[in-house]
Amino acid sequence: MATTARGRTQDRAKVAGGQEHEVRYEAKKEGVSKSQVKKAIKSVGNSRKKIEADLKD
Repeated sequence: MATTARGRTQDRAKVAGGQEHEVRYEAKKEGVSKSQVKKAIKSVGNSRKKIEADLKD
């Protein structure tokens, strides 16, 4: 995993719902609105695979 400037590990397999740029990226990638991505995060958690599977349904 990559390390951030603060020395923390960065997990690309998760979507940080509080980070607007991550929500915006996922929404653009999946062709849905940001609110749909946030709703998916609340229902299935922050796993990128689970979010993408939920948005495709």
